[in-house]
Amino acid sequence: MKPMGPIPDAFAASDGELVIGGRKASDLAAEGTPLFVYSRTMLDARAAELRAAMPDRLAIHYAMKANPFPPLLAHMAGLVDGFDVASAGEMRLALDAGMAAGAISFAGPGKDDPELEAAIAARITLNTESASEIRRALAAGDRLGIAPRLAIRVNPSFDIKGSGMKMGGGAKPFGIDADLVPSLAREIAASGAEWRGFHIYAGSQALDAQAVIATQAATLALAGDLAERAGVDVPHCNLGGGFGIPYFPGDTPLDIGQVGSALAEAFAALPDRLANTHFAIELGRYLVGEAGVYLTRVIDVKESHGEIFAVTDGGLHHQLAASGNFGTVVRRNYPVAVAGRLGEPPVEREQTIVGRLCTPLDLLANKVALPEIQPGDLVAIFCAGAYGASASPAAFLGHGPAREVLV
Repeated sequence: MKPMGPIPDAFAASDGELVIGGRKASDLAAEGTPLFVYSRTMLDARAAELRAAMPDRLAIHYAMKANPFPPLLAHMAGLVDGFDVASAGEMRLALDAGMAAGAISFAGPGKDDPELEAAIAARITLNTESASEIRRALAAGDRLGIAPRLAIRVNPSFDIKGSGMKMGGGAKPFGIDADLVPSLAREIAASGAEWRGFHIYAGSQALDAQAVIATQAATLALAGDLAERAGVDVPHCNLGGGFGIPYFPGDTPLDIGQVGSALAEAFAALPDRLANTHFAIELGRYLVGEAGVYLTRVIDVKESHGEIFAVTDGGLHHQLAASGNFGTVVRRNYPVAVAGRLGEPPVEREQTIVGRLCTPLDLLANKVALPEIQPGDLVAIFCAGAYGASASPAAFLGHGPAREVLV
């Protein structure tokens, strides 16, 4: 048997059946599977828990690349202080969700001129990622007769130790190398544009509080140094994110109490150039990841060379991350359950859950210990609230997208 990751504690059962947002899984699936289900209650609880742990001075932004489902965005707009987007499409969704333009920032290394113009016209902050982009944004502002709101995304020399995806340190397509930043900050400040400060993002999916604390300390030190060298104050500084969630066997939750306490101490000892800075963190999966469940129905159960395979109507075309094909080096099992038989003991034979696609990559749970899976059963894959529907190749083999619901 191969172990699975931990099912989030907030999920409950009624008569042995998984309940999500107060509704039984079978009721949610009655209109068809596969589907993603997102719990408002869990979104609310996570946001409240984070607010309580972080310093009052810190704004919380939602990195909407994690999940851009419009009803979820509209709900998140009431829970956070801002949205961070990475395309003109996400920008439109953010505005449609009710987020104020002044609370939206736009990052990404490949912004084209129409995207720059759309952001400038909407008065959205551009986190610029090269000297060329800065100058194209200034030219776009001249064409529109609008002073653009410009920050610099900094490529720091460090990353978050143990992070799942490193966004800083060494050569990267993201941001501007730190040694080039002071002169460009002065150029923006002198250009007539609205200087908005720094965006410094070092990595993602970190579960080690001490690693996050060390990275935030290094980020604050870097922001202060860059501001001093540039001779400019910093109106806003996005400290990045990186808070992870437990996906795999052995993972333990990030201690955000430790992180918040350390950040409060750091805020109490800021250099003069950062004394009046507005700080924010941007989080995606930490806010929404554990609030989502992917439900898929078993079509067939078969045996091959002594191994049991449960074939579902879902697959990697909806849940690329759970299949192990979204950035993981070694495939490990997400938390999985038979939704209608929670609490039942597992059978002695290991079972493998696969999707319906004609590829050996379509593996949802490998050799796991579960109650005996039967055709018609609902399989629940947890931690599906982030990088699921929108980050998976839904058009692959033509089975179509999964439904999404917010309950």
